Amino acid sequence: MKKVFIIYNQDKPLAQELYQKSVEYFASKKIEIVDKAGKADFGVVIGGDGTLLRSFRNFIFKKNLYVIAINAGSLGFVTEIKKENMIDEYENFLNGKFKYEKRHILEVEIDEQIYYALNEVVLSKAGITSRVLRVDFKTNGEYMCTYKGDGVIVATPTGSTAYSMSAGGPILKSDMKAVVITPIAPHNLSTRPIVIGGDERIEMKIGDEKRVGQIIIDGQTNKRITSAEDIRIEYSKFTLNLVIPRDRNYYSVLREKLKWGDNLC
Repeated sequence: MKKVFIIYNQDKPLAQELYQKSVEYFASKKIEIVDKAGKADFGVVIGGDGTLLRSFRNFIFKKNLYVIAINAGSLGFVTEIKKENMIDEYENFLNGKFKYEKRHILEVEIDEQIYYALNEVVLSKAGITSRVLRVDFKTNGEYMCTYKGDGVIVATPTGSTAYSMSAGGPILKSDMKAVVITPIAPHNLSTRPIVIGGDERIEMKIGDEKRVGQIIIDGQTNKRITSAEDIRIEYSKFTLNLVIPRDRNYYSVLREKLKWGDNLC
């Protein structure tokens, strides 16, 4: 008997409705619903992109665990499967006729504590009235540059269409293993986003003594940071195996969700 672990947004009526339909469907297929991802053969997330960002850590530590993400939110850029296609995608998965992408995960070390990011890591000023923040960067132990401004974003390809894009960063195709570094409101007009290889190890820290900033991981974790603390970022050995619609084309997602390439007037 196959086993599934389900997470859904209990605050969204649509997510509740899709959860009940999923429970009924899996019961009809004699699939057991379990209380931990470690016991499951596959996972289901029902909600918006935020629901997946809050829950993906449940699924990355078991090898070959696939996650079916159903969109019950608004944009649904990462939770791509539409509600009307939910049962069909369940059928495709159970019949072995499915597509998936391996999404790379950032591992963030601060004071010997490990965090994981699917979208991005942001180091920014502690408040809107704070002075300019200087952030020193190294990659693989070598000095890279110092960003001066409101902060900096270190994003995965998955996160390249989120905060990083809003701050002027490029879009990276979701199956790439690369990192985009995007400054936030830089004070030097020559400072531009840069894409670096996914095998590089990043070190960043606040460059001014007694200056305080904040680090935000996937919009979920918020931690106060001082110049005494080093932040190390690299790709984790863990990945998220995300099931995608069989007829999905990444560029069609950009066109549909972001109106990419459309005439603006």
